[in-house]
Amino acid sequence: MKGAVLICCFLSLLHLQATAEEEEEKDFISVLRDRSHIDETLRLATEEKAGDYAAAIERLRKIYHTSIKPMEQAYKYNELRQHEISAYPGRTLGNSATDGEITSKPMVLFLGPWSVGKSSMINYLLGMHDSPYQLYTGAEPTTSEFTVIMHGEKIRSVEGIVMAADSSRSFSPLEKFGQNFLEKLVGIEMPHKLLERVTFVDTPGIIENRKQQERGYPFNDVCQWFIDRADLIFVVFDPTKLDVGLELEMLFRQLKGRESQIRIILNKADNLATQDLMRVYGALFWSLAPLINVTEPPRVYVSSFWPYDYAPDTSRELFKREEISLLEDLNQVIENRMENKIAFIRQHGIRVRIHGLLVDRYVQTFKEKMSFFSDPELVFKEIVDDPDKFYIFKSILAKTNVSKFDLPNRDAYRDFFGVNPVTNFKPLTAQCSYMGGCLLDKIERAITNELPALLSSINSGKQPGLSSCEATGCGEKPKNRYRKN
Repeated sequence: MKGAVLICCFLSLLHLQATAEEEEEKDFISVLRDRSHIDETLRLATEEKAGDYAAAIERLRKIYHTSIKPMEQAYKYNELRQHEISAYPGRTLGNSATDGEITSKPMVLFLGPWSVGKSSMINYLLGMHDSPYQLYTGAEPTTSEFTVIMHGEKIRSVEGIVMAADSSRSFSPLEKFGQNFLEKLVGIEMPHKLLERVTFVDTPGIIENRKQQERGYPFNDVCQWFIDRADLIFVVFDPTKLDVGLELEMLFRQLKGRESQIRIILNKADNLATQDLMRVYGALFWSLAPLINVTEPPRVYVSSFWPYDYAPDTSRELFKREEISLLEDLNQVIENRMENKIAFIRQHGIRVRIHGLLVDRYVQTFKEKMSFFSDPELVFKEIVDDPDKFYIFKSILAKTNVSKFDLPNRDAYRDFFGVNPVTNFKPLTAQCSYMGGCLLDKIERAITNELPALLSSINSGKQPGLSSCEATGCGEKPKNRYRKN
């Protein structure tokens, strides 16, 4: 009898415990935030016109391979790339734009100090909370890898070595940072509507008391590589971590020239009362003002980006509007991705053209100054050490429509010709063929006609097609405007 009573009591306790757990789970679920506005703002339910996008990408690839890449290869533009970051602030392509870079989705890069909510924000946007593949989060520094979250047919992780070896992706240039870095690079593929249109990159948090050498790879150089290719850069801050140290200063120096892509996020804003939040907002601008030397500062979003509901007695409506504004900003990048890609390829073509014109001018000047008794090394050393004496750069400005603000650093060519002897290059007058035309004419036609026409066809909603010359054949004998009469 006593045994039966004990069993009944035990069962009752189990029932009460299960009921309490169910109630606790219901309370837990009730505090999760509604995510329906994310799908609505990003228009994830809207089907894209995949055929038109694919046709435009294919047309862009053809223009690049037929009109821009030949001059890249002829004048070894990739050898100048190591100097391009300082010479050309702004988004850049790789050494030589690959098909992976042309067809890649817009990249959204998350930067900032440790434990400010970068990973939690990605989990929230993708709805990965409590899923097996959610990014690990915590109060301590948790992300030690560069994590690329991209679209795939199934959920799986991809090692950095595999990502770098796959030429169909845009990450193959990362091999130059060494095997230690590739071990700190990881990819996550998953089927998600948002990832069909954009790729997220989570980065290790900045820790001011850790030297760069202790990471085992060139952290700043890797950050620069991702910064150069990002379409949108979220720099995330925590209200309790507003101090600016050496690593953060270095990061903002690397962001110079990219102000239009930067968005500052003051995360975890519901942890503060309204009055304290206003003070923190002012302190954030005070700390960042010396680092962002532009007339118009980057847009700042103030909210709490994670799946749980806002704390009580906080500015809920403000935070919700700020979140929707950020999503609209992200959606704008997605909607304009084709236009941006065309503009960047055109910008890349302009730089390649300038490089070709400059190398041609160095070659022409070298040939003019050489005589039978001249020492080639001494002659060219004089030219490359003082190009202004021989009007190398000024002649380009005088004879072409190149802007002086687009000219690269003169010192870059001293190193460039140190690796590539000037005698290895032909002048532009010799870079013509009857069937293929002239390299300069082709790249100028791409910059002035073909790429703007492709951009117009995208904006007008027309099917991108062949240029008039490709459709009719034109049949003109190539003219060389630089040949001496």
